[in-house]
Amino acid sequence: MTTYIFPPPALPVVPVEGSSALFPVRRILCVGRNYAAHAREMGADTRDPPFFFAKPADAILPLPASVPYPSATSDLHHEIELVAALKGGGENLTPDQALELVFGYAVGVDLTRRDLQNAAKAKGHPWESGKAFDASAPISAIRPMSGLPPEGAITLSVNGVEKQRGEIADMIWNVAEVLAKASQLWRLEAGDLVFTGTPEGVGAIARGDRVEGEVEGVGKLSFTLA
Repeated sequence: MTTYIFPPPALPVVPVEGSSALFPVRRILCVGRNYAAHAREMGADTRDPPFFFAKPADAILPLPASVPYPSATSDLHHEIELVAALKGGGENLTPDQALELVFGYAVGVDLTRRDLQNAAKAKGHPWESGKAFDASAPISAIRPMSGLPPEGAITLSVNGVEKQRGEIADMIWNVAEVLAKASQLWRLEAGDLVFTGTPEGVGAIARGDRVEGEVEGVGKLSFTLA
């Protein structure tokens, strides 16, 4: 029998659509600048290889829930994303092999303390303070769906006003390519979530704002910023 010096923390989980089963979260990987228009609005080349940053598993926040406004920022931004949830693992995979790992897809928001991220960038420091804070990854239930996701619209509105709109087909690197590239850098495993990038229109949100997002054919999410 294993004895711990204090009770281990609860395992982060995400609901699965149409099931009482829960998806246990192992790791969260996020892709930066994977839509051409967003890459341009952030001042980047539109065909750079995908790059990654990470959030801790306990940054996940299944919805519905209110999302707390984080400390130490006055410039919190929304970034709507398609999220791939993995059921298996592997390394150095081809895109076709990587796609076989997909259990399903969800809608997520990569919340970003933009002022802290920009300060870190300016000094060449890591991004954790800007990206990897508590409750920085609100997410919908996962829809079981193998293979590539529907190539529909991805949108986000704030207080009923549309702020972000793109098409999943507009990704610079599609889901299979993103997962294959990630598998060259880490061994992917069941329980990994991969946030696949955001379209243009990212911007600030304030306390009390109502955020609603959708990936057509995958799902919807909504939350109030507490």
